[in-house]
Amino acid sequence: MTIRTISRLVLYAAAALTTSLASSAVSAQTYPDRPIQVIIPFAGGSASDVVSRIMLEHMSKTLGQPIVIENRPGAGGNTGTAAGAKAAPDGYTLIGSGSGPMAANKTLYKDLGYDPEKDFEAISQFAYFNIVVVASTQLPVKTLGELIAYAKERPNQLNYGSVGIGSSQHLGGVYFEQVTGLKLTHVPYRNIAQYGPDLIAGAVPLGFQWLPNVNAPLQSGGARPLAVAAKTRMAALPNVPTVMEAGLPDYIASGWFALSAPKGTPKPIVAKLNKALADAIAAPSVREKFLQVGAEPIAVSPDEAAKFITDETAKWRDIITKAGIAKIE
Repeated sequence: MTIRTISRLVLYAAAALTTSLASSAVSAQTYPDRPIQVIIPFAGGSASDVVSRIMLEHMSKTLGQPIVIENRPGAGGNTGTAAGAKAAPDGYTLIGSGSGPMAANKTLYKDLGYDPEKDFEAISQFAYFNIVVVASTQLPVKTLGELIAYAKERPNQLNYGSVGIGSSQHLGGVYFEQVTGLKLTHVPYRNIAQYGPDLIAGAVPLGFQWLPNVNAPLQSGGARPLAVAAKTRMAALPNVPTVMEAGLPDYIASGWFALSAPKGTPKPIVAKLNKALADAIAAPSVREKFLQVGAEPIAVSPDEAAKFITDETAKWRDIITKAGIAKIE
């Protein structure tokens, strides 16, 4: 190959790159010029679905285009998240996924069909559901310290419920055992609604739950909140101490949700979506609705969101591996 030929190829490549960058800039300037689809990999009406719709409704107004939500539940959120990873990276298909499919499931499942850290452009987290440690009023405990002392004397005798193996409520219980040295028994449910009566009756007297999942038992007086696994108190439970206040500062656990785009989505489009999300989270009406359902609103930069997902993946990998939880096929 001659020097002249090489020079010509370099010029062609540079021209192609310039054209591509110019095209991306134009598309980012006009974006969005048609409806946006957001895949929610969880069932309609679930806590994740509810907070996503609250935020996306506000984002739709900011962006000036309809946002169409498609619920694709299955395999712990992996089915819909995998579909999002394969979508065109043009900003018109986004993924509103969560801590399971975007972090913990990388260790829990044998094959996700996608890589949470490599196949997406992080936009931002937008909601946390901090774990609330709850106990049936059938148990003779009223504080977190009393629960730990009571459970230590009864290894493997106290049950806690969750929506299934690998759910944030299950892993919240596993993490609690590791931090406290307790031995508890996990009871997975297909439907969280089945768990409430058992919690009240004392058949499954413990929970490491999101507030929406146990609001009815708490309101009825059949269960009591002992602590919130966060650094600050929950607005919906202002009188409930944090785990730090209750003497267990190392137990910080939550389920969270984040908005992402397929890998390769132009950075100006990601930046525009990040700003629309931040504007939504800052809106008093959105924040109020989040707090009413027990969610904590948050918005960060795309770089911070990407680092957070990497950190969360490592955190839950260590917890899951230490617990010896078998991989799910």
